[in-house]
Amino acid sequence: MSNPIAYPILRTPDPVLALHMARQLVAVGDRQYGEVSVGVELCTVPEVLRIREALPDAWFRKWDVRAPNPFAHGVHASELSSDADFLALHLPLWASMEDRPMGSVEEDFAALVGPNIGEILWSSLIWPDVPDRDIRHEADNARVSLLFNCRTQDLDERSDDHTVLVHVRRRNRDGTEERHASWLAEQTGLSVIGPPQE
Repeated sequence: MSNPIAYPILRTPDPVLALHMARQLVAVGDRQYGEVSVGVELCTVPEVLRIREALPDAWFRKWDVRAPNPFAHGVHASELSSDADFLALHLPLWASMEDRPMGSVEEDFAALVGPNIGEILWSSLIWPDVPDRDIRHEADNARVSLLFNCRTQDLDERSDDHTVLVHVRRRNRDGTEERHASWLAEQTGLSVIGPPQE
C-alpha cells in the first residue's frame, strides 16, 4: 500500500480564489467516484453554536481525548448541547462532515470557516496517464486539499492565507512525485511553490 505526498501549489489571502483554483485542480482528475470531506477547528462557544446551526449534519469531536470525554466518539450536531459552560470545558472542538458528494458542501463551508483553521479534502479522484511525461494514472492517492488559515496538512501552523495542496503517490523520492505534482499544477496555470508535506 502506498501513501500520498502533498505539494503546495497556491497560497492566497482570498478564500474564493483558493476554492476556485482547488476546484479547477480537482477537475483535472476523473471525479466519477470522488468525495469531499470538510472540517473546521472551533475555539469559542459562539463559533461552535454558529457551526452547529449552519451545518446540521456535522459531527463534533475533540482530538486530545482523555477519558471520560463525551466527544471521544463524536457528537452529532442534533445532539450537541447548547450549554455554554459545558462546551467551554471541551474547547477546542473539531466539526466535520465526511464522504459527501462532490459539489454538495464546498461553497457553503468555505463561506462559514471565517478566521478558523479548516480544510476541504477532495478524495477518490483518479489522476490521468501522461505518457509523454512518464506519469501513470493514479487513483489511491489522488487528492486535493484546501487549507483555510493554515499552511500544513497537519493543521498546526496558523496563517493569514489559504493553501491549496495537490496529493500524489509517494514513491522513492527520485523526483517522480514532484514531476507529477508539477504537471497537475500546470494544468491550472500554477506550479509547485514549496516543499512536500507527508
